[in-house]
Parts: sequence; structure tokens; C-alpha cells
Amino acid sequence: MNVVDLSRFQFGMTTIFHFFFVPFSIGTALVVSIMETLYVVKKDEKYKKMAQFWGKIFLLSFAVGVVTGIIQEFQFGMNWSEYSRFVGDTFGVPLAIEALLAFFMESTFLGLWMFTWKKVKKGLHLTFMWLTTIGSILSAFWILTANAFMQHPTGYKVVGGHAQMISFKALVMNPQVWFEFLHVMAAAILMGGVIIAGLSAFQGLKKAVKDREFYRSSMRIGFWVALIGSIGTLAVGDLQTRYLIHEQPMKFAATEGVYETTKSPAPWAVLGWANEKEHKEEFSIDIPYMLSILSYHKLSGSVQGMNETNKELQAKYGKENDYYLPTNLLFYSFRIMCGIAGLILLVSIVGLFFTRRKKGSIFKHRWMLWIVGLCTFVPFIGNTAGWLITEEGRYPWTVYGLFTIKDSVSPTATVGSLLTSNIVYFVVFACLSAVMVYLVVKTLNQGPDDASNDDSEIDPFDKEVLQG
Repeated sequence: MNVVDLSRFQFGMTTIFHFFFVPFSIGTALVVSIMETLYVVKKDEKYKKMAQFWGKIFLLSFAVGVVTGIIQEFQFGMNWSEYSRFVGDTFGVPLAIEALLAFFMESTFLGLWMFTWKKVKKGLHLTFMWLTTIGSILSAFWILTANAFMQHPTGYKVVGGHAQMISFKALVMNPQVWFEFLHVMAAAILMGGVIIAGLSAFQGLKKAVKDREFYRSSMRIGFWVALIGSIGTLAVGDLQTRYLIHEQPMKFAATEGVYETTKSPAPWAVLGWANEKEHKEEFSIDIPYMLSILSYHKLSGSVQGMNETNKELQAKYGKENDYYLPTNLLFYSFRIMCGIAGLILLVSIVGLFFTRRKKGSIFKHRWMLWIVGLCTFVPFIGNTAGWLITEEGRYPWTVYGLFTIKDSVSPTATVGSLLTSNIVYFVVFACLSAVMVYLVVKTLNQGPDDASNDDSEIDPFDKEVLQG
């Protein structure tokens, strides 16, 4: 492997691990906000206990997300300095706003929420949680604004070898921003609901489980949130895919495994395999008309293939680059992502049926508890698949149409330093994962009663705390 391959691997590894926790923390923060809202409105202590208990899970995801996010930021200076020099005047603006505004807003109000359960009125304390959630959403927005510039650069002018920002409005109003943002938010909502429902289901599988009503109610809230998130994910994903047909036709064709331009109407491949070296399809199992329906919402319409698209891109950007993408990876990543959203939609509907208060109990159906519990891990796979489509579908560019990957790496990076840092980061991420899993399991084993105001009653500035 060379410097470019190792740099790409390191950034991919870091980003995937970080992206495990971004939608995790956003989604669970939203669910905790909903639970505390129910407590304030209904004045039912059950919902307060929920907010405190699941708030601990949210805090764990937030902490790990911060650590991995810092490591990811280092990548731009360590391995991608040429990219940073080229695009820093534009790309750095949303990143600076994210750090100075959104992240500080999120972390400040999270601290207030943690330590003021009995020190402020219920309504004000609830406001702290909602402001934390809004801060996390704004943080994601500015990060995705930076990423959207890489996918579809707007509001810039190349001066002296640097992409300088000339319009902040164009940067923010980039249509790519809003498709990415809404898609990620819907996926985060789905993930938050699934995690709450799934962890509750694992607790329900225990023979001597206490607080069954607590976990049934938690699951029901989780199912409602996951249902909304799955519908939103499918709807926004459809809009974003139709947008890509025109903006990134190579990415769209790769997700459908289309090398040769189809006839009208176009069939949709349920399964297939591509010969990526010879740029042709080996086999596929097709459904007639379906690709036209999915692409254009009508019974007619052809889809441009990768071979024709590659010729157009070479004519536009030069023949020195190969614009073909890892077709099999994108093809199955797309189907995994969509299939998971559909699965969660179905599980949420069935889960809502089984968690009705009067006519059924989900605890009588262990098979359903197992399904819901195992679904806890499914959104991590779906989000990773979506990220792979977004980033691998931009190859060979770091900034689409402007700057290539091979021109972006740091000239001082070496194979030895990259191998060492890759190993170190992998070990760090493995340890963080182990600690995260251990603390989540420990929190679950302690149960909701142990979460009641123990840490929230500590003032971090008390003399006794400062003295240890």
C-alpha cells in the first residue's frame, strides 16, 4: 500500500468510527428530550426516571463522539495538508462555526442539564435539554455544509491556487447541504429510537427483569421515534437519489450496477455482480420497470450507464483519470441502507402493536424481544453503508471536479508513519469501543432506580468535589 491508500484507509476508519456516535448522540438526545417533555407536561415521575436513565446512555455516546471527532480533525493537518491548503479558506468556515457556536452551545447546556435537576424549575431544566439537542443538530448541519461543498462546490473562486469563499449564502444554500442534512437527521432519529427500544428489549429478555412497565413505555416511545425516522429516511433518501441522477450520474449508476445505458423502461436489479476490471455486468436478477419507477416515479425513462458517463467525465476533466467507482461496494451498500430503513419501519409498526397497554404484552413474545434487541446494531450498519455511498461515490475527487485525492495528501506523510498511526488509532478505537460497551452494559444492569438523581445532585464546583 502507498501513502494515498494508507491515508484514505486512516481517514475512512476514523470517520466510520466517529459516525457511529454522531447519529447515536443526536438521536438519543432527541428521545431524552421527548421523555423529559412528557414528564413536564404529564407530571408523571416515570418519564423523569426515563430521561435520567437514558440520558446516561446519551452522555456516554456524546463523550466518545467528542474524542473520535478530535482525532478526525487531526487528519486534515496530518495526512491531507495539500487539501487543507487548497480548500481551507472555504471548507474551514463551517467547521469553525461548528466548533465555536454549535459544539459550545451543545456542551454548555449539556453541563447545565446534568447538574441542575433540583436546582432550577422543571421547565427551565427541560429547556437545557432541548438546547443541547438543537446544538447537536446545528453541529451536524455545519459539518454537513463542509461535506456538501466537497460533493458539490458552490460559493467559491479559485485565486492563487486556493478555493476562496465569495458567497457564504451560496455555501449554506447549496442544495446538496439540505439533502445530506435531512437524510442524516432522519437516520439519527431512526437510530435514537431503535437504540432505546433495542436496549429495553434486551432488558426484557432477563428472567428476573424488574420495571417491566418502565421498559415497555421506553420501547413504545422508541418505536414511535424509529417509525418517524424510518419514514423520513426513506422519503428524503428518495429525493436525494433523484437529485444525484443529474448531479453525480456516475454515483447513481454505480449504486444500480448500470454500465450500459438502459432502455426505457429500465429494469431494477435486486441482486447482481459487476466485473469491475472489464466494466460490465456479470449477472443480475431484475424486476421490469422498477428502476424507471424508482428513478423518475413513472413507468418510462432510461438510466445513463457508467461507460457513457465515464466518457463524458473524461471529456470534461481529462483522460488522465479513471472515473469508474467500486461498483459492487456501492451497489450492495445502497441495498443494505434501504433494506435497513424498511426493516426498522416494519419492526416499529409490529413493536407498537405488541407494546399496547391493554391488549398485549411484548414480554410474552420472546422472539419479538430478540428481533428488537438485535435491531439495536442494525442502524450502525445502515449509517456506515450510507457514508460509504456518499464518500466512495466521489472518487477520484476530494472536491468534486476541482481537486483530486492524489493531489490532496500531505507531502511529508510516509508509509511508515501512516502504518504506525493506523495501528495506534485502531487500538485506541478498539479500547474506546470496549469501554463504551462495558459502561452501557453496566448502566443497564444498574437499572433505572439507580439513575435517580445520584450524579445530578453533585455540584462540580463544590469544595469537597474539587478536593477529591
